[in-house]
Amino acid sequence: MKFSEAWLREWVNPSVNTTELADQLSMAGLEVDSVEPVAGEFEGVVVGEVLTREQHPDADKLSLCTVNVGAAETLQIVCGAPNVAAGLKVPVAVIGAVLPGNFKIKRAKLRGVESQGMICSASELGLAASSEGILPLAEDAPVGTDFREYLSLNDQSIDVDLTPDRGDCLGLAGIAREVGVINRSPVTPPKMAPVPAVIQDQFPVALEAPNACPRYLCRIVRNINPAAETPLWMQERLRRSDLRSISPVVDVTNYVMMELGQPMHGFDLAELDGGIRVRMADEGEPLVLLDGQTVTLRNDTLVIADHSKVVAVAGIMGGEHSGVGEQTKDILLESAFFTPMAISGKARSYGLHTDSSHRFERGVDPELQRQAIERATQLLLDIVGGEPGPVVEALEASHIDPRPEILLRRTRVAMVLGLEIEDEIIADILVRLEMKVETVAEGWKVTAPSCRFDISIEEDLIEEVGRIYGYTRIPTKRTAAATVMQTEAEVTFNLQRAKRLLVDRDYQEAITYSFISREMHDLIDPGHVPVVLANPISSDMSIMRTTLWPGLLQTAIYNQSRQQMRVRIFESGLRFVKQDDEIKQEMMLSCLISGTVTPEGWSDSAREADFFDIKADLEAIFALTGCPDDFDFVQASHPSLHPGQTAEITRAGQSIGWIGKLHPELEAKLDLTTGVYLFEIRINELLEGRLPAFKPLSKYPSIRRDIAIVVDESVRFSDIRQAIRGSAPEILREILIFDVYTGEKVDSGRKSLALGLILQESSHTLTDEKVESVMAQVISTLKEHYNAQLRD
Repeated sequence: MKFSEAWLREWVNPSVNTTELADQLSMAGLEVDSVEPVAGEFEGVVVGEVLTREQHPDADKLSLCTVNVGAAETLQIVCGAPNVAAGLKVPVAVIGAVLPGNFKIKRAKLRGVESQGMICSASELGLAASSEGILPLAEDAPVGTDFREYLSLNDQSIDVDLTPDRGDCLGLAGIAREVGVINRSPVTPPKMAPVPAVIQDQFPVALEAPNACPRYLCRIVRNINPAAETPLWMQERLRRSDLRSISPVVDVTNYVMMELGQPMHGFDLAELDGGIRVRMADEGEPLVLLDGQTVTLRNDTLVIADHSKVVAVAGIMGGEHSGVGEQTKDILLESAFFTPMAISGKARSYGLHTDSSHRFERGVDPELQRQAIERATQLLLDIVGGEPGPVVEALEASHIDPRPEILLRRTRVAMVLGLEIEDEIIADILVRLEMKVETVAEGWKVTAPSCRFDISIEEDLIEEVGRIYGYTRIPTKRTAAATVMQTEAEVTFNLQRAKRLLVDRDYQEAITYSFISREMHDLIDPGHVPVVLANPISSDMSIMRTTLWPGLLQTAIYNQSRQQMRVRIFESGLRFVKQDDEIKQEMMLSCLISGTVTPEGWSDSAREADFFDIKADLEAIFALTGCPDDFDFVQASHPSLHPGQTAEITRAGQSIGWIGKLHPELEAKLDLTTGVYLFEIRINELLEGRLPAFKPLSKYPSIRRDIAIVVDESVRFSDIRQAIRGSAPEILREILIFDVYTGEKVDSGRKSLALGLILQESSHTLTDEKVESVMAQVISTLKEHYNAQLRD
């Protein structure tokens, strides 16, 4: 919510400066994001009147003007704007003026003709980002007046970042009410008297969805002046609220919305057929919106229709066909109350977000509509004239929830806020917040005003008392409570320790969004059913991730597109999978590497990371459980991983994750220029570990025996290792693999594995006979289970 400070002070004017005002709003829960001047820094600019305009003798695109600025003599000014004309009131920078950017106005000659100043555009004065010509002023602008004073440009725009529960402050009236309460200052809104009907024309209204729209008001205004222009003062107030001027009817509805917080709409009466029907849309019903976009409506969308077609999406945006145009003479003003649940999320589901939907989603005062339509009517009559008809109101009061009566206990106030506040002060705060207050024995019975959708329980009232009383006045106290130390089993897997391990291995932690695009999901993990968001932030964040890989891959793409080819990142977080109409959430740990193994340097030759580099990092994590041998890597296929470099990670035969190289086709689609390797594991499957126990070290020497065996290529080393351990469990201490060979002198479909076996006894020195017996048993077991042969 952005507004002009000068406009606010017309409603309520406490004796505080701008900085103090902003601080007060922030401390009251209405956080001020910024306070900015409404115009650039300039001086020496006055209101002038163009007396004559002639063609420059030596330039087709320049005009020679005489301008009255209220001085003894008129000024001769050369102007290049196409819209300059005699009789026009304009801002004039006289000799010696300083414009934004420290641009000083001096005497000059343009194509041989002297120019004694400059007729200014809005952009040259810092009033707009761009402009096509000079800034025309109202006909009654007093010549010679300082331009800053004329437009009250010594003003500030205050931008308040409101939380979703404070929809009552999405209008200047709500902000003024808050400022008045905080400073105990009177609030004096402008007079908004009802406008009597001049004609008796009415437009019938039917509420066919009263649960979504229980109140709808409209009024016909005939014979408006389509050539009228919005007065500059209104244009300025809209500009200072970040709204651009469009046309008088649109500007008036926007002005009332910014002033009172009630969105409104104006229809071209000639384009409406029969009457207004507030109903739910038919499935597939089309509508061309005011911005030119065509939407296909769903049957859960509330619409405004006439007897033949849809003319607006209720509370969001009007249709192009029935909008007010340059030829419109008769209009229908709309002012309605739409329930927040009927509008919430609908705009975003159609890829829209408007000032109107922003307010209706948070809740608009259901008793504000008549005041708003009367205010808009009066402003329109002042600007475009016309003949108003009576206000037509359709009301289903039973569908407007009454504000609840809440018991506020003085003992509860003291308990929650931690201090005793006098009854008179509490009652005064509630009354100044426009609440109905009745004193009872325990405290007060309170009914919040209709605009406060956020107040429904006792704690809401206590919050109101606390913020108006002043958070800074609430004392800080140290609380005391009995605590019990929570113990954690030593065997439990510690995620923080795993993160520190990865950082020690040159990884960096990444934190990415849990929302991803449908396209990225279909590329990475098409096998899982995702959770589709009903109200996504954007189309690129429309579903919940079923794996952490999309976020890591997007991070890698971002880095590689900026010539950062070496990427080593990890992330832990939830994934969301839909199973049997339920959402399953699992904590995952994922890693990604690409580029060289080590940073570039003179001492090491650059080597690209491969499958075994990331596998080693994963095995280091498994070692933290105390039982690394429980985990196995099984050759498998995954839709997003390389067919020949993919493994499913298992524990006790149960799948716990995947590891592999990104599929080459996927690398090409994602524009990744170097190989990418990833793994992902379910953290819950690592929680059960084993506590390391000390075993006395043997004082007897160990013996190493190396063998080379030839087995089928499909045989895994993990199977070989398990078979060897089973054949010599007592004295076998370690099994090493130091070579894998295929090629000459090895049959096709077979491979040679070079193994080192470390043998050691704990009670005596091993004899050669014992070692040879064990080796013979190992070789026999391998031959029996895997048809292994010793390589010559």
